[in-house]
Amino acid sequence: MVKAIRAHKTGGPEVLQFEDVTLPQPGPGELLVRNRAIGLNFIDTYFRSGLYPAPQMPFTLGNESAGEVLAVGPNVTAFKPGDRVAVVAGLGAYAEERIVPAATAVIIPEGISYEAAASMMLKGLTAEYLLHRTYKVKPGDTMLVHAAAGATGLILCQWGKALGATVIGTVGSKEKAELAKAHKADHVINYREEDFAARAKEITGGALCDVVYDGVGKDTFLKSLDTLKPFGMMVSFGNASGAVEAFNLGILAAKGSLYVTRPTLNTHTAKHETMVAMANNLFDAVLSGKVTVPVNATFPLKDAAEAHRALESRATTGSTVLIP
Repeated sequence: MVKAIRAHKTGGPEVLQFEDVTLPQPGPGELLVRNRAIGLNFIDTYFRSGLYPAPQMPFTLGNESAGEVLAVGPNVTAFKPGDRVAVVAGLGAYAEERIVPAATAVIIPEGISYEAAASMMLKGLTAEYLLHRTYKVKPGDTMLVHAAAGATGLILCQWGKALGATVIGTVGSKEKAELAKAHKADHVINYREEDFAARAKEITGGALCDVVYDGVGKDTFLKSLDTLKPFGMMVSFGNASGAVEAFNLGILAAKGSLYVTRPTLNTHTAKHETMVAMANNLFDAVLSGKVTVPVNATFPLKDAAEAHRALESRATTGSTVLIP
């Protein structure tokens, strides 16, 4: 019997319950992992609220965790008990222990803590595919990052700068502006005080941006198109303000033959060898110092509801982890 956070219905943070659950032994191709740290992500709130449908009720939240392997199932050869692993898998991370497919785990290298690994996998692998696979950032590019002081935003700013881009970030407060600047954003726009599209045009001398990385969604999508140069790419990868509403595709033509894409991490990590390559690229960036992953808040696992309230009120910066 282990403890886990489960939801028996969708709704606000109050639906999260700290309960006993029983786990089976790992089956073929599976690992039993003792979690040491669990990543908190906006996608967790989407499942809790019902924006994204859960596969069944009740369900345990969370996709991202790090810990050590307790047992391996039949046909598992890449891992053994005692291995330090980071996992991005289906729901089930908000627990003291979890069963995961071995194909969703990677070995954590020396020099990276459980807290850092748990907080960087989903967000860091997201940054990896955005910068290296969705739009391949190159020296001389100009990129705009919404929610630049958020966990994914801070990674995008640092890594984009290391790749040679000029980085423009948007934030909602002076404190968040300072945080984004400290993480290599060249220019920061407080969207509460300025029109971010007009300011981006001013910053670039009218040249505009090659790519926009937008995890905010509804509130920023359409105006972001005005920050792109002809043939620029609008990358919508999250819905923190709500889902992007339907729009007329003709707008893309009128604004300069723009590209729009809505990628997901799951598509990129469907093949384990690709996931391992992405994780190694991320770990190398962290170990080399190009990217730091600040864990700015921790909550006991039993206080997951409180952590959700902090995340949804925009009270958090950087990464937040739950500790079993």
